[in-house]
Amino acid sequence: MGRFTVRVELHRHQPGDYDVLHAEMQAQGFERTITSEDRKTYHLPTAEYNLEGSIEDPQEVLSRAKAAATHVGRSYEVLVTKAERRTWYKLTPA
Repeated sequence: MGRFTVRVELHRHQPGDYDVLHAEMQAQGFERTITSEDRKTYHLPTAEYNLEGSIEDPQEVLSRAKAAATHVGRSYEVLVTKAERRTWYKLTPA
């Protein structure tokens, strides 16, 4: 099972652009939350997304994120990180 953390930064964004991005990322299977090993769920920082599932190839994850970001109509940057194990500090409980 692949686990990925993805960051999408929109350039020169306007009010509402990230709302569009969040909806498009969700349509591509991304979530804005992450679940700990003890099954507690937390919100990710703004513009960060989680994807877990049968996808193993970071390029496929990148393609999905780009497809979502393209719908916003702004230039953007994307970073995809495949995770074996993740840890965090002070994320807000969902």
